[in-house]
Amino acid sequence: MSFLRLIRLFNLVIITLTMIGIADYLLIMNNFQKVIFNPFHYGLLILSTVLIAAAGNMINDYFDIKADRVNKPERVIVSKYIKKRWVIILHWCFNALAFIIGIYLSYRYKSLVFAFVHLLSINMLWFYSTYFKKKLLLGNGMIGLLTALVPLLSVWFFTVLNESNLPYSRYHENTWSYFLNYNFVLLLAICAGIQNLGREIVKDAEDIEGDKLIHVNSLAIKFGSRNAIILALGFIQLPTVCGLLFFWMNKEPLNGYEKYFLMVSAAINGIIFIAYFFNKNIPPRFIHLALKLSMFFGLSSLFSVYFL
Repeated sequence: MSFLRLIRLFNLVIITLTMIGIADYLLIMNNFQKVIFNPFHYGLLILSTVLIAAAGNMINDYFDIKADRVNKPERVIVSKYIKKRWVIILHWCFNALAFIIGIYLSYRYKSLVFAFVHLLSINMLWFYSTYFKKKLLLGNGMIGLLTALVPLLSVWFFTVLNESNLPYSRYHENTWSYFLNYNFVLLLAICAGIQNLGREIVKDAEDIEGDKLIHVNSLAIKFGSRNAIILALGFIQLPTVCGLLFFWMNKEPLNGYEKYFLMVSAAINGIIFIAYFFNKNIPPRFIHLALKLSMFFGLSSLFSVYFL
């Protein structure tokens, strides 16, 4: 159980469901196309992504021991239940296996995108934990970017498979699988990145005392917990604006159900912003959980294709 808590099993399940949902969405919404799809290779991509995320969670806890002993002493795992040297060994083993998978996929599909993104993600998580986490907004922005990379990686998988092997020709049936519609997935990637950036700012408001010990320069420490949370919740309203613009500009309507899930997500974001603006006594942890619920409904929109 300690190991599962260390790697953040719940977050890894969300990553897995996100990538499965994107594949299902693209395959069902483009079922008129002759789409190339290898479930085994896509499973490897999901596995490597989960391994990198798990390794990032481990190394983050490794460098946060001092802060965590103040912020959440009952949840400290590194050095208490799992020795520090084993955390480092597992971290490098997970990353090595993920990178090998990335190299294999890049070799198999003659594209450097998988190896490059895997190596980039591994290094971003390392430098986030050791350096950028302590810098104002830089660490939060990196986590938001890495969150957006998860759906983008799925999009690149389909792009490489279906748009990189042969030149498109309307005269050859074996090339008609090109130009899939990725617009909705790209919208979710942008919204997920923004939402997680705001959620990280709220998390910093929970961890002020411990962060001071390791010299973190967060918005909550610099401007106060309440101001940081109001700023984060205001910023989190941007996905609602992006969604409205998307559905207004989208000439070809989608299956019609995605918007209901996104409306629930937007409503949660709006309600928690208004509630906190008028009642500063709402604890940051409650806000953090509400934002997780909002992200869950955003993810659920991918599975709306099953209502077709």
